[in-house]
Parts: sequence; structure tokens; C-alpha cells
Amino acid sequence: MNARQWYRDLVMGVRFTVTGGREGWTRAVLTGVGVGLGVALLLLTTAIPSALDARHAREAARTDITFSASAPMPRADDTLIAANVDTEYGDRTVRGRELEPEGPRAPLPPGVAEFPAPGEMVVSPALKELLASDAGKLLRERLPDRITGTIGESGLVGSAELAFFRGGDGLAAYLGDQRVQRIDHFGDRDSGAEPLDPVLLLLVLVVFVVLLMPVAVFIAAAVRFGGERRDRRLAALRLVGSDSLMTRRIAAGEALAGAVLGLLFGAGFFLIGRQLVGGAEVYGISVFPSYLDPSPVLALLVAVAVPVAAVLVTLFTLRGVVIEPLGVVRTARPARRRLWWRLLLPLAGLAMLYPMMGQGRDHGNFNQYLVTGGVVLLLIGVTALLPWLVERVVARLGAGGVSWQLAVRRLQLSSGTAARMVNGIAVAVAGAIALQMLFAGVESDYTRSTGQDTTRAQMQVSVPQEVPVAGAAAEFAATKGVRGVSAYAEGYAGDRRSDPGTTAQLTVGDCAALREIARLASCRDGDAFVVRDAEYDTDTRKLAVPGRTLYLDPSWEGVPRSKEIPWKVPSGLRAAGTRIGMTGGEQSGFLLTPKALAADAAPALTGQVYLRLDRGAPDAMERVRNTAAAVHPLATAMTWSDTERSDRFTAIRTGLFAGAACVLALIGASLLVSQLEQLRERKKLLSALVAFGTRRRTLGLSVLWQTAVPIALGLLLASAVGLTLGAVLLRMTETTVRIDWSSVLSMTGVAAAVVLAVTLLSLPPLFRLMRPEGLRTE
Repeated sequence: MNARQWYRDLVMGVRFTVTGGREGWTRAVLTGVGVGLGVALLLLTTAIPSALDARHAREAARTDITFSASAPMPRADDTLIAANVDTEYGDRTVRGRELEPEGPRAPLPPGVAEFPAPGEMVVSPALKELLASDAGKLLRERLPDRITGTIGESGLVGSAELAFFRGGDGLAAYLGDQRVQRIDHFGDRDSGAEPLDPVLLLLVLVVFVVLLMPVAVFIAAAVRFGGERRDRRLAALRLVGSDSLMTRRIAAGEALAGAVLGLLFGAGFFLIGRQLVGGAEVYGISVFPSYLDPSPVLALLVAVAVPVAAVLVTLFTLRGVVIEPLGVVRTARPARRRLWWRLLLPLAGLAMLYPMMGQGRDHGNFNQYLVTGGVVLLLIGVTALLPWLVERVVARLGAGGVSWQLAVRRLQLSSGTAARMVNGIAVAVAGAIALQMLFAGVESDYTRSTGQDTTRAQMQVSVPQEVPVAGAAAEFAATKGVRGVSAYAEGYAGDRRSDPGTTAQLTVGDCAALREIARLASCRDGDAFVVRDAEYDTDTRKLAVPGRTLYLDPSWEGVPRSKEIPWKVPSGLRAAGTRIGMTGGEQSGFLLTPKALAADAAPALTGQVYLRLDRGAPDAMERVRNTAAAVHPLATAMTWSDTERSDRFTAIRTGLFAGAACVLALIGASLLVSQLEQLRERKKLLSALVAFGTRRRTLGLSVLWQTAVPIALGLLLASAVGLTLGAVLLRMTETTVRIDWSSVLSMTGVAAAVVLAVTLLSLPPLFRLMRPEGLRTE
């Protein structure tokens, strides 16, 4: 067999598709839509690395404030003072910067044409839209500056990002604060990302495999649309003289035409999806359409792999079909499927993963080829085992109502088609269960307790040194939704003005506030206390000598803005017992009531206000943030939580949820297209049943049963494979194997809901097909 013969037969198959009339075009369009949906998702997936790189580059290009313990750079005509005034609104972060140029050559931030003056600000398009809406009413109170422009795309990391730049004045007085810095350029020149630890790298690898496998399965199923009618056409070709090999090559040509059409549809769907994704926000992440540029190499790989896969899948599926001049010998009872070779796939996958058992994160990165190969083989095992399982189960189904018998007989005659429809969703569920187990198992390694006692306070506000803490506490106490306030002024006292050898903490507050952090026998304004027995504190005992002169807010390594205010240890110090404070640690050092500290020492201390909120009051947190902004632009309002999670772990999990949403959408769309194709092939049969008096309700129920039985079996098999894969991945990371049954049930429930929705959407076309006109033929 030479290449010329192959080429001629493939071209003939393409011509049959193009010139086959409405029937040929209908099948080609259905195939093209099914393949196109998968191709579009593949192209979006190949664009993810470039999108992440683009977001990272944008973030690095606008970096301004970095932590530094060194003295700030001197003022010059090319310097700018930037202050971090980030805030939160609801569950969204609003990036904010206050800018004060110090010369004509001060650097402009990316995306900004000119500096806003004090009282003015430039905002991102998303923030401008929010401020103009009713939903942004409370945020407008916090950001009352006049909007003079919008931030360009180069200054934002995503289309839905909330960000603003506003004019500042007098920021030099706050240099030395970690949130205020003098800079001469924007951009982090050392912005290389830290490498992921082995477990996070494993998570990323498995996420990509799990999300892409259902796509590949759907594409393989889509190229087989219209298989029964195609085989009847091929039988006609055998009647006019073609041999069996030639008919298979012609069938491969038809599949090739559908795949190429699918590539065109996929490119169109991708361009549409690119624009839609560019205007959407998924789990707090948004991108610009320009980010979603697939790698040319990966895009070329998709363009080549899809048609080649279409040809190979067609040739593979026709291996068991005998196409003769008088018909297709598939209508007879098919040979029973064999189990042994189907079990080899998941066993081979387990064998590839076995060498990495117990590796954890202490033995280097996991072998990415073994991980990818093992996970792929296990998931492919679902597609191999499901047809055998469906065939064995439906062969034993029998008595029931008319709708049940119609469904069972159809499944018995074409169990492979039924399994093929649900293969993709079974693979998706198996992968999702495994990932849920892996995420749940390692989550504790990337989650730590904050120590914050959320039963005693729900928010904390840090105010700058110049703001009297008592006045700030009164402002917050008057805020709607605040039930209680505990306020302290905190700082450090050292044995020297600069670079002290020993230091101790100093806290000033009223008696009620001090009792929140220490055990006091009695207290009245003017008292002074010392906590000598706090854990890990050895300096307080050395410094708590009555009459000794200490220095509040000593300077370190020459950094300015330190007050270096002398303070004498009071003679009437009383001992206080330790108590776990609201931040989770024991308070140490000196505790003073307001009258025990001279007024000239107050500017050396930073105010901390702890707030108890009325959980039933709407927008209480937003009102607290508004009050904080009114107290001082650099006041920082923080929401407390019991735990905090690693940003990288959260980002990977967010990426999984976003990808899973896209895959679920593909599952639903592909199942609907597949269901419509199945109904189209059975048009005459359905019309004949209606003509003989079968009720439409009965036929509708039969379609539901035909979907429900394979789905139930597919979800059962997917759960078994998913639990196995999840257990293996947990053993690889040296994590105790635990099954989160609620996650397993939720994954299977979501999949069942998608299938139910698709079935309901297919009922209107089904009823339209149940007409006597469907018996007409040419």
C-alpha cells in the first residue's frame, strides 16, 4: 500500500463529506462543533503559561514598595514618594497608591499619563464602574477624590482589577514606615519567581493532566458522530467494488474533514472565548485578551494532533466492524468485550507511580514523565473499563415498564455508544475526586493558625504614630456595627538611643484594655505594671529597674524617623501576670495606663485598635474601613481570621476551580451535541414508534433511562478510580490517606446535575423529531 492510495482514499472521504448533501453537512457540522469545543479549550489551556507570564511581568513592572531595612535614598529631581494605601471592599482587594513627585523627572507608574494632584485620582476601568454603581456606595465614601483619568492596560494585571493612584502631600514625614518609600523607578529588577516545592509542583502537574484528559476524550468521541449512518454508506461503497481497507480509509477521510472543520470552529470559539474571558473574573482572577496568546509550538501541536487523532480513532473503531456489500455486521449480537487488556492500562499507571511512593517533599521533585504517564494511564483506564462495565450490567437488565424496556434494549444493542457519551464526564469526575483528596490531604501543610482570637475581636486597625489612639478609638466606637473597642499604644524601649542591645515592649492603654492582655490584681489610671515572666522574654528583667533611663522608639542602623525619646522607668512598678492576648501570644514588657506616661512620649508609640463587631449588622466591616480612612490615610484595617493559607497553594487551587468550570461547560456542551446527534440518527425509529401509538412521555423517559444508566455506572467506576488515584498521590506525598466523602459526593452530584440539565435541554428537539413526517425518505 503506497502513500498515493492513502491520499486518494482520504480525499474521497473528504469529498463525500463536502458533497454529501444536507446529511453529510449535518454530520460534519456536528462533528466540527464537538471537536471545535475541545480545540478551543485546548488552545485556551496552551495560552495559560503565557497568560501567567504576562501577569507576572505586569506585576513586576509596576512594583514600587519593597521591604528594606536600609536608609531611604536621598531626595532628587527624579524621585517619587509612594505610599501603599491598599484597601478591601467586600471580598475584593483594591490596590491603591498615594504618589508625591519630588522633581520634574519623577517616574510615572505604568498606565498613567500624568500624576494626579492632591484630591485627585486615576482609577482602573473596573473601579470606575464600581464607584459609579449603587454597589460602590460605601467605597465612594472611602475614596472621595475626584477622578481625573483611568489607568491604562499596562498598569493593570487584569481587566477586572480594582486599582487607583491618588495625589499625596507631606509623605516625606512618613519615610521609614514600611508602607511609604522613596523610589526613582518602577519595576522589580529581581523579580524572578521562587521555585515551587515538590508537592506544589506535583499539584500543578496533576491539575493540568486532569483538566486536559476529558478534553481529549471528548474530541475522540466527537470524531465518531454519525457512525451508524456512515457505516451504511460504506456498505454501499462495498457494493460498487471497494475493498474493506479502502472503505476504512474513506471513513478516515470523512473523519479528517470533520476534524479540520473542528479546527476552524475551534479557532472561532477560541477567539470568542478569548474576548469573553478577557472581560470576566473567575475566583478573583482576571486577564486581558492580549494575555491569551497560545504558544506557537503548542498551537501547531494541537493543529496536527487533532486531525491525526481523528484518523487513528476512526481506523481503530472500525477494526471490529465488518462492512459488507449487503450491510454492516454490527447489527448482529456483538462479541463480548474482553477485560484482561483493559485492566493493563490502570495497572501500568500504578506501576509508573509506584517508584515515587513515600517520596514526599524531601527527596527532590517528582519525575514529571512518570507522574504524567501514570495519571494518564489511570484515567484512560476509565474509558477502557467503562464499555465493558456497561455491557456486562445492561446485559442483565430486564423486566420493567415500556420506557425502561426501550432504553435497556437500546443499551444492549449499542452499549459502546452509550459508554462513549459518558466517558468524558467519568474521566473528569475521577480526576476531580483524586485532586480533591490530594488538596484536602496536603492543605494542612500550607495552612497555619494566625493566633488571632476571633471570639474577642474581628478586626484590627493600625494607626500611625502621629494619631492619638484615644481619639481614634472614639471614632471607631461611634461607627455603626461596632460593639466594642480595645485600644493600645505600642512601642519599644531600648537601653540606648540607637542600635540598643536590649529592648522591651511598652504598651499604653486603659485598665479594661490592659486586662485583655495581662492579669492585673487591681488597676486605676496612673498605674504602671511590668510582665517579667512572659515566654521567650529575657530583656524585660534587665530593663525593669526603677529610675533607669530608657529610650522609646530607638533608631536602628541609622534609619530616620526614630524618636529616641528618653523615658524613666517608674518607681511604682507593679507585677502583672501573663495572659494569652488577642493576637495569640503572651504580652511582655511594660504596661502603662495613660496618666503613667508623659505626653511628650506619646508620639513614639503606634496605635492598635481591636474591634468587636455586630455580626448581624450589614456592611459593618466596610464602615470600619471607611472610619480608618477618615482617621488617617495610612491607617491599616485588617480583618481577622483563625487561619491563613499559602498564597501559592491558594493560587493553584483557584486555577483548578477556574479550569474545572471551563471543563464542566465543555462537558455540558459536548454532551448536548452528542445527545442531539444520537437523536438525529434515530429520527426514523422515533417517528415509527410514535406512528404506532407510543406515547411521547414514554419515549422521553426512555431517553432519560438511556442516559441515567451509563452515567450511574460511569460515576461508580470514576469514584473507584478517583479514590485509588487520590490514595496513591497522597502516599507519594507522605500524607495520611483520608477520604473526604463529602467531596466525593459533591463531585458526583455536580456531574449528575450536568447530565440531568443536558437531558432536559434535549427533550424539546426530541419531541420535534417525534412526528410522522420523520418517516419521509428520498
